[in-house]
Amino acid sequence: MTTPQRNVQFFADTFARMRSELGRVIVGHEEHLELILIAFFAGGHVLIEGLPGTGKTLIVRSLGELLNLSFARVQFTIDLMPADITGTRILVEEDGRRSFRFQPGPLFTHVLLADEINRATPKTQSALLEAMAELQVTVAGQSYPLPRPFFVLATLNPIEMEGTYPLPEAQLDRFLFKVVLRYPSHDELRRILARTTGESEPHLSPLFDAAVAADEVERLRALVRQVMVAPQIESYAAALVRATIPTTSKFLPAGDAPLAADEPINRYVSFGASPRGGQALLLGAKVRALLDGRVHVTYEDVDAVAVPALSHRLVVNFAALADGIEPRSLIEGILARARRLRT
Repeated sequence: MTTPQRNVQFFADTFARMRSELGRVIVGHEEHLELILIAFFAGGHVLIEGLPGTGKTLIVRSLGELLNLSFARVQFTIDLMPADITGTRILVEEDGRRSFRFQPGPLFTHVLLADEINRATPKTQSALLEAMAELQVTVAGQSYPLPRPFFVLATLNPIEMEGTYPLPEAQLDRFLFKVVLRYPSHDELRRILARTTGESEPHLSPLFDAAVAADEVERLRALVRQVMVAPQIESYAAALVRATIPTTSKFLPAGDAPLAADEPINRYVSFGASPRGGQALLLGAKVRALLDGRVHVTYEDVDAVAVPALSHRLVVNFAALADGIEPRSLIEGILARARRLRT
């Protein structure tokens, strides 16, 4: 199936405009902004980790404004209940008759900012699972579809900070990418101060009219699915995912073992990436292919998204914590070995 070149060019132009507009209000984080946009067009969700004040909320709010889609923000706190997010049934009276009516929660939006998601209890965090995976909410046995596109950007404070809870592994697996924001450099900090303490701040120009924004985004997302992936690239993505699984895992089929599993994985990883990790690899790689004007995925496209797509899906053990080993470094090690095998 071929993709018309004009559609490929429109996709690349739209992506470039979004990146340029976001750069007017967000200083630095160019690589992270690109990953967030890749995940958005791939149809996935993004988890953003960083210290307070590093621009997490600004990125999310700016994206909603730029796309001209409906936007909602939920501030996660320890007393937040699942019904505060999904919505609830309320008792109403009409013409002398009482009945229950569903009152939608803030989940019923196009772009949702789940701010400081790990400050809520695991029960409330899990309320997002069905919405992120199935694009619907079930309340009192009744399912309600969410608007499309539906995109969750969740911000996460480092788990060592007071008043935070770890995210359930099942919920982490629902995020296409995890992006870690670092401290700004000296020059970036200077520009942030200059931009945010002046008389006025820059404003974004929406890319689409509100009446057609959702349809335009869905059309671009559908284009991503049409990008072709050769069998050897599919096999390569599967091998990367399999390489994250320790050979001692009790969940491996009998007589089966990841051929590429290495000693660091066996030593530091309890559970490797799930098949969703492979889906994230290929969907992210397809977006990168379109940005380069191609309708086929290359090895380099897969490599470019491997760290944000796989690192948060690894469950490391106490040995990794004791030795200061991060999942990111384990994925980078797998990529280094994979590149050597290709050459």
